Amino acid sequence: MEKLLYVTANPKGIEKSKGLKIGEAFLESFQQERPDVEIKKMDLFSLEFPQMDADLVSARGKLAGYGYTLDQLSEIEREKILKMHALANEFISYDYFVFVSPMWNLNSPAILKAFIDNLFIAGKTFAHTVNGPKGLLTNKKAIHLQTRGGQYTGTPMEALESGDRYLKIALRFLGIEVMDSVITEGFDINPLKVPEILATGQENARLAAKEFIRNPVTI
Repeated sequence: MEKLLYVTANPKGIEKSKGLKIGEAFLESFQQERPDVEIKKMDLFSLEFPQMDADLVSARGKLAGYGYTLDQLSEIEREKILKMHALANEFISYDYFVFVSPMWNLNSPAILKAFIDNLFIAGKTFAHTVNGPKGLLTNKKAIHLQTRGGQYTGTPMEALESGDRYLKIALRFLGIEVMDSVITEGFDINPLKVPEILATGQENARLAAKEFIRNPVTI
């Protein structure tokens, strides 16, 4: 059975979050077309996972470049690196990925970057080759649904947005096929049009879900 991981990075909850409402519209459309796909929701603000602190950076470096074994790591290093690998292993088990996040201060919430950091493991999700790094997570697809308070698309501000750009770069680096993002923006500068903007975002998400599953991944 194919599986989809639905990753959200918004602490508001669906009652207050416009982005999560758009995300649910995507899921509903996806499920109508592919009821056979197993879906798991992962709320990053309620998930405990390792941060790239001194212990984890040290452990990863020792294992990847200095020939250490797990037994040679300190207890805290071993604990954190095993949690990192467990999270990456779970991620790898999915075929489809949907990321839902707002744009905060020109980027995604920091917790999304911290999550992605756990997926960069040489020999597991990418490999070093004579021609440079090569992503190992092939035959997988991802899409990002992002909400923005301001208007960035088609304006001089567009070049300042780095959250959606980074996420797509990171996922492609790992070998994942990344579809065009669903961007819904202008909520803060057009408060009277919020219901209209939200409805448009939800419809765009539904259409994107149909496109997302048009060409199934190859197992």
